[in-house]
Amino acid sequence: MVEPLLVDLALQGGGSHGAFSWGVIDRMLEEERFRLEGISGTSAGAMNAAVLAYGLLEGGRDGAKAALEGFWKKVSDAARFSPFQRSPLDVILGRWDLDHSPLYLASEMMSRLVSPYDLPTGANPLGDILAETVDFERLDHSPIRLFITATNVRSGHGRVFTNCEITPQVLMASACLPTLFQAVEIEGEHYWDGGYSGNPTISPLIRHCRSRDTLLVQINPVLRDALPTSARDIVNRLNEVSFNAVLLKELQMIALLRQVADNAHASADCETARWAGMRIHRIASPAVDALGASSKLNAEWAFLTMLRDEGRKAAQAFLDAHGGDVGVRSTFDIEDLLVRG
Repeated sequence: MVEPLLVDLALQGGGSHGAFSWGVIDRMLEEERFRLEGISGTSAGAMNAAVLAYGLLEGGRDGAKAALEGFWKKVSDAARFSPFQRSPLDVILGRWDLDHSPLYLASEMMSRLVSPYDLPTGANPLGDILAETVDFERLDHSPIRLFITATNVRSGHGRVFTNCEITPQVLMASACLPTLFQAVEIEGEHYWDGGYSGNPTISPLIRHCRSRDTLLVQINPVLRDALPTSARDIVNRLNEVSFNAVLLKELQMIALLRQVADNAHASADCETARWAGMRIHRIASPAVDALGASSKLNAEWAFLTMLRDEGRKAAQAFLDAHGGDVGVRSTFDIEDLLVRG
């Protein structure tokens, strides 16, 4: 019997667009030739990671599928009471973004003038959803190694939380956008969204996992051919650039070390050799890249399931084109990142 190939997942954050990653995971869970060893996740990617690891622990692959669907359905049900809803015109025209929603527009304007600390705060329903979905004390018993990134407000450095440290507060810290939410306090320190310091962080997968294959599920576009000229598009592009910056640095490091490492003489335990030997595979979708940034706050079930289906489609396309390359070679041309600078 052939042993399954060890693989890791690197899951980006991006609000509701994380449902695309749900779809990718849903399809990959059907591939018994792969065995998941570790997951690095940020924001929505962190939540997918925790729910996936707990579902696998409690019910195997089918349990993980059910847990992820249950989590996203609860998110959608809670969002029915959100002030951020599509306008009637958007619904008629089939547009998923909130660019014409009066309350979204008002919130967008207010975020430039009013701090979250100037407003009354209530309990975040996401905390209750996470507590209902995951028994966090059990995560320490999961065979899946979890690495969840949040950004320390005081130092600006990323902190990577592992299985025994993960709580609903940690996951909400990883998803805390500072213009919308007050920083999340954990052990006397305050944290913002992990995307500012690693979206997601690759280094723990390299240092702490045996797998040499990482599947990067990317929901924040790297390239934009069109020059952003409107105020909204400029802000959105700035967010995309900042949320991809650390990830691109890590990928560029892998590409550079491939060029300089003497693998013939380096020990397999040498960290340089481990970085240089990583095989990176990327799963993304032009359809998700084309969505407006405001749609990351759209949690309608029809939208989430559309993204899930798009994720399954993208995963299938990857398997058709590159399934046989996993365990053999990288399929993401990260050397091109050096050329692009």
